[in-house]
Amino acid sequence: MKSFASDNYAGVLPEVMEALSRANMDHARSYGADAVTKRTVSLFREVFEAEVDVYFVFNGTGANILSISSATQTFNAVLCADTSHIYNDESSAPETFTGCRFFPLKANDHGKLDVDTIGERLIRKGDVHYPQTALLSITQATEYGTVYTPEEIRLIADLAHEHGLYLHMDGSRFFNAAASLGCGLKDISGDAGVDILSLGGTKAGMMYGEAVVVFNKELSKQIAYKHKQVIQLASKTRFIAAQFEVMLQKEFWRKPATHSNEMAILLSKALAAYPKVVVTKPVQANAIFAEIPRSWYAPLQEHFPFYVWKDSTHEVRLMCSWDTREEDIARFSKAINALNV
Repeated sequence: MKSFASDNYAGVLPEVMEALSRANMDHARSYGADAVTKRTVSLFREVFEAEVDVYFVFNGTGANILSISSATQTFNAVLCADTSHIYNDESSAPETFTGCRFFPLKANDHGKLDVDTIGERLIRKGDVHYPQTALLSITQATEYGTVYTPEEIRLIADLAHEHGLYLHMDGSRFFNAAASLGCGLKDISGDAGVDILSLGGTKAGMMYGEAVVVFNKELSKQIAYKHKQVIQLASKTRFIAAQFEVMLQKEFWRKPATHSNEMAILLSKALAAYPKVVVTKPVQANAIFAEIPRSWYAPLQEHFPFYVWKDSTHEVRLMCSWDTREEDIARFSKAINALNV
């Protein structure tokens, strides 16, 4: 069974599986002191063309918590989009571990934050009765599968820094965003003013694991201790690092990311052929949002699981993955055709 529910449903890239097997051949020092981890950190610095610090973690929630907690105190506030993963899909973990107040800002129709919306909430600085805003978080690609350009990120970063805020990027689909823009990883992170990045690996085809990439050295002062405190320091770090080593070498990440993006475009074109289907968001990464008749949910989900995003408008989310095939899209389209009477 193939799914359009999430790129988390997909298996592991063969090249990543081979890297895990190689890392498993002998003993190695623990907690990141091994040769694979050191080599991979050096590769990160080469790719991002900066002396970044890198911390490997188990999952996306852990990456976001580590990133945010390294830049905040318990009396601080975090600004994020009202559609963001840290606000809607990580339970109360971010608030529990960071102790911060999270303020959701209205995202635009494309799921992005703009400087005007952000500026309206940069208020009450120095007011002891109000949580002091310390960090702004944006998502790349957004929860709607749209992509911030380097210029858009720079405008947001400049505003954040002007007001003494750190800029965090939740990059669970960061590789898809870079592939969509046809740019390098540094162009939409450190070079655009991002202070700290949660870089996703699992949705990109790794077995598990994410990375926190620190561009702003101010955040490096205590993040190693936070890494342990938030329960994200893996004893066998090499198994996460080895996967990222494969992904970053010779821009290997670009091939699976480009493929999943292209499959999303192909799927959106297939959906556009049906008058009862309305694609609601620009297809820029590997996600398609579409309104379909509610009566189609059950018969389609029986063979092609997907998530209902907004039931009141019959909007569903369809995700493509590194292993989505044209035949899968053809079968899905055939199933719709049978219902389109």
